[in-house]
Amino acid sequence: MKKKDFDKFTKRNVHKRRSKEAARRELLRAVSELGVKYDGVKIGSALDMDGRGGSRRSTRKDEILTRGIFRGSKSAFGFVSLEEGDSDIFIPASYVNGALDGDFVEISYRKYSDYDGKEKTEGRVKKVIEYGRKTLIGTLYERRIRHGRRNMRELYLEPDDQRIMLRPVVIDAGAAELGDKVEVLLRRSGGYLTSEVVRVFGDTESLGANYEAILAECEIITDFTPDELSLADELSHEKISLEGRVDRRDEIIFTIDGEGAKDLDDAVSLRRLPGGKWRLGVHIADVSHYVRERTPLDRCVMSRGTSVYFTDKVVPMLPRALSNGACSLNAGEEKYTLSAIIDLDTEGKILETRLEETVIVSRVRGVYSEVNRLFSGEADADLKKKYKDVLPTLRKMQELYGVLLEKSKKRGAIDFDADEAEIILDERGVPTDIIKRVRGASERMIEQFMLTANEAVATYLTERAIPCVYRIHEQPPVEHFESFLSYAESLGLDTRGISLDKPTPKELSALLLRAEEKGIATAVSYSMLRAMAKAKYSEKNEGHFGLGIEKYCHFTSPIRRLSDLATHRIIKKVLFEGKRAEQYSSYARRAAAAATEGELRAISAERKIEDLYKVIYMSERVGEEFYAVVSSITQFGIFCMLDNTCEGLVPISEMPGVFTFDERNITLRSRYEIYHVADRVKIKLEEANMQRGKLRFSIIEKID
Repeated sequence: MKKKDFDKFTKRNVHKRRSKEAARRELLRAVSELGVKYDGVKIGSALDMDGRGGSRRSTRKDEILTRGIFRGSKSAFGFVSLEEGDSDIFIPASYVNGALDGDFVEISYRKYSDYDGKEKTEGRVKKVIEYGRKTLIGTLYERRIRHGRRNMRELYLEPDDQRIMLRPVVIDAGAAELGDKVEVLLRRSGGYLTSEVVRVFGDTESLGANYEAILAECEIITDFTPDELSLADELSHEKISLEGRVDRRDEIIFTIDGEGAKDLDDAVSLRRLPGGKWRLGVHIADVSHYVRERTPLDRCVMSRGTSVYFTDKVVPMLPRALSNGACSLNAGEEKYTLSAIIDLDTEGKILETRLEETVIVSRVRGVYSEVNRLFSGEADADLKKKYKDVLPTLRKMQELYGVLLEKSKKRGAIDFDADEAEIILDERGVPTDIIKRVRGASERMIEQFMLTANEAVATYLTERAIPCVYRIHEQPPVEHFESFLSYAESLGLDTRGISLDKPTPKELSALLLRAEEKGIATAVSYSMLRAMAKAKYSEKNEGHFGLGIEKYCHFTSPIRRLSDLATHRIIKKVLFEGKRAEQYSSYARRAAAAATEGELRAISAERKIEDLYKVIYMSERVGEEFYAVVSSITQFGIFCMLDNTCEGLVPISEMPGVFTFDERNITLRSRYEIYHVADRVKIKLEEANMQRGKLRFSIIEKID
């Protein structure tokens, strides 16, 4: 959104009873929440001194018709993202014409010259071409209405999504009761919105109801069809055969994973070669052996894209007969695997990669926390006994990890290492504590081995012109990166030598090191991450910026990721069955798109449910005071993060004094106070809103 659109909004929406500052905050809040494109905004010349829009000299131009996706806001106005352009057209509330967030609409917009001669743009929705939403999730309430001379009551839905301003009348509530969280089917006719309840989740204040509602809202498929379950059960009883496979059952191969993990899809082995070289084996569950083309399970994984992981639950991509059974590399069981045998030189450089269909037996079910104790010398006798067969290999793995870590640092791989929450639940599933998750040496070691395998496989396939579902991460968008550099400079960091158009991972890693020396690494890392492009899947290799790797894919988690499963299938079909590589180009493209969509749904659901647990935990602490760090600053307030990773907003409207947002330096400034990211503050919890999954704080004082 450009400054001209902002000025237009303030003129139309500011009147005698509404201050100029209130209008400014309202629009900026919506702009930030929606993520629409906009330039820096000022409102001085757009308003009279008393806050009312003054007269303008307008040169009317022809209206332009176009189409795009309407994006609503909780303040009733919206924006339309155009099909053919990068700009967003501002739609005032009076011109929304009944459109809901997500609708595909036809709009007319015009450009005109304001009193200062600057060109401005405003649009209006002409009609809704295609409804973006068929259903809506929210809470069922009752309100009084006047019908003629009679007072009546009607049911309505309060949507969870704040971008939906309309409150549809519920004409058929079914078995739902007031205060229930429900899903309704929308009916739109003549601009009038009604609905009927199609699903009842339960009381809106209950954890279970909100959990189920989030899954539905994010379109997470939780149940399997009878055909999918039947086929998975049948396949899970298939006997293991060595025919056509390399027998690696006698090798020292084992898994290391989290204590609660049930879907174990990667195992490792390691040998030292003459001359100080290494032979790393990464053995991955051969899920594509079971999930065949054009079967119910194939359609199942394409529709889901990924497993979804929550604090105490998993929504698996595959039925548990496969994910936790036949495919899982459980200790002591013969399993089909697809193995990447990777030879490395003394500095960790990949010399040669071989891909094999194999059969393995995992020697031990390793657990990260246990291996960490072995590495630190804190293991007791029982633990040493459990790992006695693999302990020499673990020592070699520690050594190789050091080599690979140094290689990663040299190429400038960016380690954002953002704080993650570990939520502790009681036997009822209610959160009792929230702490920072700590990654130990074994987690980082296995991560490096998996990164090496992913790079090796992607390089192997690319060199042979075999299709692949690549994991790509593009260079940061210039406009976002420019803002980040300005922010870093405002914190006193030296950004000289960092290219705006083509920064390198090495440059950014060095910047993070400088931030760490100043004690502001967390804030800078978080802001840098927000400035980055989002990683995604593609059939085209565009490299991985964050890792500093030219060829990269996901190969190591086919039980839980479609991308990995698709690459496995292509490998098996082309390398081992002799199919023509070009046959699978379109499949790689479709799988990449489905995997990206599934990942976005999963991330949204995982974040919302984590936020839900945090709100429930903090709801017992409303009114309490905490020390926190300013984690982010926007036009509409300050986000503060507690030591336990719980984050909430201090709204600018509730801060004492008049604050101005400095976009370049990312600060909020008043006559008496200035707030920067990474400032320490003392705050008070004012509200824990379960329905929105939000925490609201107030500032007590800034800690110098």
